[in-house]
Amino acid sequence: MTTPIDYTKIYTHAPEQHPNLILGSLQLLFWMFFRPTAWRNHLKRIDPILDSNTSLIGILRSNRNILKKAALWKFLFQGFVLLPVLLTIVTRLAVTLILIAFGMSPELVIDFVTVCVAVGVAYGMVVGVVGGVAEGVVGVAYGMVGGVAVGVAYGVVGGVAFGVVVGVAYGMAVGVVIGVVIGVVVGVAFGMAEGGAFGVAYGMAEGVAVGMAVGVGLTIHSWRPFIFHPLLITWNFWLYRLQQGLTYKKPSLLSLYPAFWDEWSYIPFPELDKHLLLVINRNPEEGKAAIKYLAVTRQRWAVQAVQIELDAQMLEGCQNVNNIAEVAPRLEIEASESPVNSILRIFKRISKDIQSGLKQNSNYNQRLVLKSVTDRLEAQIPELTRSDNKYAPRFYPIAQSWREIISKYITELAQQTELRQEIDSPYILAVPLTQEQEIFAGRDDIGTRIEQLILDRRRPPLLLYGQRRMGKTSLLNNLGKLLPSSIIPLFVDLQGAPSSASDYTGFLYNLARGMITSAKKKAVNLPPLTRETLRDDPFTQFDEWLDEVETALAENTALLMLDEFEVLDSAISRGRFDEQDVLGMLRHLIQHRPKFKLMLAGSHTIEEYQRWASYLINVQVVHISYLKENEARQLIERPVKDFTLRYEPNAVERVLQITRCHPFLVQLICAEIVAYKNEQDPSVRRLATLSDVEAAIPEALGTGAFFFADIQNNQIDTIQREILKLIATQGEGAIVSQQTIEQHFPQVWQSTVRLLMQRELIEEASGGYRFQVELIRRWFRVKT
Repeated sequence: MTTPIDYTKIYTHAPEQHPNLILGSLQLLFWMFFRPTAWRNHLKRIDPILDSNTSLIGILRSNRNILKKAALWKFLFQGFVLLPVLLTIVTRLAVTLILIAFGMSPELVIDFVTVCVAVGVAYGMVVGVVGGVAEGVVGVAYGMVGGVAVGVAYGVVGGVAFGVVVGVAYGMAVGVVIGVVIGVVVGVAFGMAEGGAFGVAYGMAEGVAVGMAVGVGLTIHSWRPFIFHPLLITWNFWLYRLQQGLTYKKPSLLSLYPAFWDEWSYIPFPELDKHLLLVINRNPEEGKAAIKYLAVTRQRWAVQAVQIELDAQMLEGCQNVNNIAEVAPRLEIEASESPVNSILRIFKRISKDIQSGLKQNSNYNQRLVLKSVTDRLEAQIPELTRSDNKYAPRFYPIAQSWREIISKYITELAQQTELRQEIDSPYILAVPLTQEQEIFAGRDDIGTRIEQLILDRRRPPLLLYGQRRMGKTSLLNNLGKLLPSSIIPLFVDLQGAPSSASDYTGFLYNLARGMITSAKKKAVNLPPLTRETLRDDPFTQFDEWLDEVETALAENTALLMLDEFEVLDSAISRGRFDEQDVLGMLRHLIQHRPKFKLMLAGSHTIEEYQRWASYLINVQVVHISYLKENEARQLIERPVKDFTLRYEPNAVERVLQITRCHPFLVQLICAEIVAYKNEQDPSVRRLATLSDVEAAIPEALGTGAFFFADIQNNQIDTIQREILKLIATQGEGAIVSQQTIEQHFPQVWQSTVRLLMQRELIEEASGGYRFQVELIRRWFRVKT
C-alpha cells in the first residue's frame, strides 16, 4: 500500500532539515541565502529563544537547559565547523588552481593561501562568537573563504563576500544605489588607511573598488533576482512543459519552481498560475498546499489569478438550475475592490435568487422568480460586452450559458403545468412580496397617506406600524408603485447585515449598500461607499457620502425606509452600538437634510421604545392592518391575470369570514384551496366550493403553524395565552363577558386585555370580548 504524500511538508515555510550532516549543512547555507523564513523557523524549532541576532555568547549565558539539546549542538557543529571546512576546501582548491594558472609557484601559493586562511579563521571565529547566529555561521564561512579571496584581488572579492555576509545575516535588501554609496564611503576610508604604504591615490582607488564590492554584496537580494530572471523563466518554461507531458500519477514538478525556494524573487514568473492550476486540477491536495504557501509570498498574484479561474470554472460547470443555486455558498468574494469582484457579485446574487425561486411552493411562483432572474441576466450580458473590465470576456459566455439553462427550466415548468392541467398558485407564504410579483394588491390609501406626510413641510419622521404578517415589508417593497416617481424609496432591512455588524464601519456600509441597491430599482445610481472609506472616521465619511447622494438625487426626494427597527434597538441594548451615535445620526438627517425623509417600520409603537421617542420628535404613525374587503376579494378571485380558479359566492364569503381580510391568512387559505383542487379530477378542478374551503382549513393551520406559533410563543405571555384559550373554547364568534374574564384573572385582566387588543388579537363586542380572526381562534382551540 502506497503511503499518501503529506504535501504540507513539501510546501512549507518550516521545512525539516536533511538528516545527513553534510547535506544538512549545505541546506542551512541555502536557507540563509534563499529562504530566510525557513532559516528563522529552523532556529525556533531548535529552541524558541533563538533568532538570527542571538550570539553564541548569548546562547551560553541565557539558558543552561538549551545546552542539553542535541539539536543545538548539531546546529553549532554544522554551522561553525562542518560548513566552513567544506567551503574552505572547495575555495582553497579553486584559488590554488587559479593562482598556479597565473604562473605562481605551487610552494608559494600554498604558503600564501595558508596564511590567508589563518587570518580568515581568526576573523570568522570572532564574528561567530560575538555576532548573531546568522552572522556567526556565515561569518565563519566568510572568514575562512573570504580570507583566501582577499588576497586574490586586493580585497574586491572579499568586499563582495563581506557585503553578502552582512546582507544575509540581517536580511538587508536595501536599494543598489544606497548600497553602492555606503560601499564607496567605506572603501575610500579603507583606501586612505592604506595610503601611507602604497600612496594615497592608489589606496583611494583600491578603497573605492573594495567599497563598491561591499555595496554589491549588501544589495545582492535587490539585483540578483533581476539578473537571473531570464534563466529562471527558461527553467520554469521547461518545468511547465514537462509537467504537461507527465501522467496524473507522476509526481508534480511544481515544487521546483523558484517561487517555492527563492523568497527574494520579487518579479512575477510567467505561467506560474497556469502550472499551479494544472496541478490543482490533477491533484487538489497538492494544489491547496501550494496555494497556502504562495499566499504569503511575493508571488501571491498567482494565487489570486488561479482563484479567479477556479471560480470561473465552477460557474462554468453548472449544468442545471440546481447547480446554479448551489454556487452562492461556495463563492467567496473578498471585501477589496478588485475588478473581478463586481462580476462575481452578479453571479452570486443570481445564484441566491435561483435558490429562492426553487423554494417557491408552486410552479407559477417559481417561473415568476426565475423570469425576473433571466431579465436581469439579459440586462447584464450587454454590459459585459461593453465593459472595459479585463475579466469580462472570461465571464461573458458563462452568463450566456446560465441564461439558457434558466430559460430552459422555465419552459419545462410551463410544460409540466400544461400537461397536468394544474392550477398555477400565485400565492406566496413566509416571504414578503417584491415589485416583480403581480399578486400585491391594495394599500392605495396607505400610499396616499405616506405621500401626504412626505410632502409635509414639517418633515416629520414616519412609523409604519402593524402586527406581524400584515404586509409591512411587502408594502415597503412595492411602495414605489404607489408613490410619485419623484420620491425614491430606499429600503433597508435592519433585520439583516446592518444590525448584525460588529462595528460602525459595518453598520454604515450595509446601510449604504441597501440604499444603493434600492435606488437602482428606480434607475437612480448612487455613488459607491467602501468599507475602507469608512474605516478611519465612519460617521464623518458617511455624512460626506450623503452629500454626494443628495447631488445624485437631483430634484428627487429620498424616502429612507428602515424595516424592523426593533432589531437595531436590540443591538443598542446589548451595547453593540451607542444610542447617541446611531439615533443622533438619524435625528440629524431628519433635521438637516430636506431631501431625505425617514420612515421606520415595525410591530411596536414608538412609545414602547422610549429612547427612540426622545430622539425622533413628532413621529407620525401610519397604521397598516387588514385589507379592505374589495382588496381581499381581488386577492381571492383575481390574484393575477388569467387565474383559472373560480369561486362560488358563498365560498368567497367564507374565506373573508374566517380570515377577516388578514393579508397573510387570505393567501394561506387560498394557497391550500389551490393545492386541494389540484388533487381533484380535472372535471371539477376549476371551481372552488364552500366544502373545499372547509376542507382546506385544517391544512392551513398546519402549513401556517410558524405564524400561529409566533403569536403563541413570542407575542404574548402566559396570562394572555390563558385568556385567549378561554375565549377560543367558547366556539366560533363567541363573546366572553368581561365578568367571566375578571373572575378567572381578577388581578391582571384589564392590562392583559388591553395588550391583546393592541396586538389586534381580540376586540370588544356587546360587553365582552371575542377573537378578531376565526383562523387564529381555531389555532388556540386546537393547539393550546
